[in-house]
Amino acid sequence: MLQDLPYGSVLLSGWLNEQGYSFSLQQSYRRSGWLVSIGKGAMVRAGHKLILAGSINALQQQAGLDLHIGGRTALGLLGYAHYLEINRSQTLLFTGRTTHIPAWLESNSWDSSPMVIRTSFMPRETGLQDIDMNGITVRISTPVRAYLECLFLAPDRFDLTEAWEIMQGLNTLQPGVVRQLLMQCKSVKVKRLFLFLAGKAGHNWFSKLDIGEIDLGKGKRRLVKNGIYNARYQITLPENLA
Repeated sequence: MLQDLPYGSVLLSGWLNEQGYSFSLQQSYRRSGWLVSIGKGAMVRAGHKLILAGSINALQQQAGLDLHIGGRTALGLLGYAHYLEINRSQTLLFTGRTTHIPAWLESNSWDSSPMVIRTSFMPRETGLQDIDMNGITVRISTPVRAYLECLFLAPDRFDLTEAWEIMQGLNTLQPGVVRQLLMQCKSVKVKRLFLFLAGKAGHNWFSKLDIGEIDLGKGKRRLVKNGIYNARYQITLPENLA
């Protein structure tokens, strides 16, 4: 089994036990130097470097946690890097507000540092896909969800000008997919901002959306101070975008 695992795979003790490798047998493997502990209940094969994709796969597939690569990082992995500056030393991980993330994920030195963002503005299983990262399967956001996650972080943790630049390149989105995610999105700010930027870009798929069926909430939303108010979406935007 160890020989068949992709390089950098993380093994969870509880999952190994379910596969027939008892805790005492795992302890024997560690004493023999085949496995190395990286924290409570987690191990890697001796001689393997710590690869973050291996830990994400373990948490997703072995532990079944609500956790995925999203936002800016997902857009970069899906080929939108030419629209934004990717911080390759950091990986954005989105999870639910109450999901327990083991301490070893953030206490180890991986090839990319994980930044865990807790939110429930989107359903946990909507708008996700699996990709291969050097033989390791990981679940990440699709382009639409990844972009919505960027808007969720805006403007404090994601620049609105950068969000506009990315939107200009999203000209091949499918209106049905966009509609589904907007209908399930719980953030009024995110939905209003998405529709404003999409309308400003003038993509063909935008004209096929029925904005009236999307719940945009009530009341005004001020995204920046001293900005310009957009009456249609009731949001205050930076002067260079309004």
